[in-house]
Amino acid sequence: MNKFRFLTAGESHGKCLSAIIEGVPAGLNIDIDFINNELSRRQQGYGRGDRMKIENDTVEITSGVRFGKTLGSPITLVVKNRDFESWQKIMSVAPEDITDEKAFSTFRPGHADYAGSVKYNQKDLRNILERSSARKTAIEVAVGAVAKLLLKELEITGSSKVIQIGSACCTAEFKEEIDIMRGKGDTVGGKFVVQYKNLPIGLGSFVHWDRKIDGRLAQAIMSIPAVKTVEIGTNPLGYQGSQYHDELVIKDGEISHKTNHAGGIEGGMTNGEDLIISGVMKPIPTMRTPLKTVDCCSMKETEAHFERSDVCAVEACSVVAEARVAWILADEILLKYGGDCMDELKRHFKGS
Repeated sequence: MNKFRFLTAGESHGKCLSAIIEGVPAGLNIDIDFINNELSRRQQGYGRGDRMKIENDTVEITSGVRFGKTLGSPITLVVKNRDFESWQKIMSVAPEDITDEKAFSTFRPGHADYAGSVKYNQKDLRNILERSSARKTAIEVAVGAVAKLLLKELEITGSSKVIQIGSACCTAEFKEEIDIMRGKGDTVGGKFVVQYKNLPIGLGSFVHWDRKIDGRLAQAIMSIPAVKTVEIGTNPLGYQGSQYHDELVIKDGEISHKTNHAGGIEGGMTNGEDLIISGVMKPIPTMRTPLKTVDCCSMKETEAHFERSDVCAVEACSVVAEARVAWILADEILLKYGGDCMDELKRHFKGS
């Protein structure tokens, strides 16, 4: 049974986004400023849209924490949507408020609209857009920040960076690439990498497919909206086995690896080297220059609906990925070492 688990709720233009986290040991110091800084990082990046000018995401903690420390009980996080003021009737839960304002029926290619409308039998695609939107990753980053606070207590740290935007592989060229796409009314994706340091050996397991940590990490990154590719370590294409695999050596009296092509994972387990995982985000499918599509009510061909959107959000995506990796690592740490309070967890961790 997983130890660090949670559920999130909320829609893009609803009143708020929320999460309930279970399994965090008692006595963890919760730094709200740290969580809010992580939320701010998600809102940064060249190419973001107007929504980021409206929202200034901050977290409210409504349970599970007292005087800055966790209690061991479920933690509830809330991030309010400031834009809800303009959407109160449109997103009302009351049946008497029903309205077709902001309703739309034209599928947006590349989004969840078409498959979601069939699956959930919806003609107003607003009912698909609201939860499938990447806006929900805000609360996911808040959850990830709690996981990162736990990892930091064990001196495990993470970071992320963008390494490619479109065809540009040099940081100095990223803005130019985004500006070109903005001028065309188009969008652009890119590649990011996440790295975590100081991990113990043996997180994950080879005994069952669903316990392999690389599989869990891949799912966590792949399920971020718009991510289409996940890699762990160095892409092995073009390498011979003798070139790719990481030789074992003695360094300062300890066993280590000469290289880290495996990205810190072998056989579904962490091997003590830095965890390195990368992902590729596709271009955002909402574009000012619309693609051809179909209207699900009239069944006629038309142009796609445009909803306020970003030109590029790869930097934000990297922050979300960093948070999601933290979820998995925190869960694996608690599975392996256990502990109802942080002192107990630290004793188990240091004694391993």
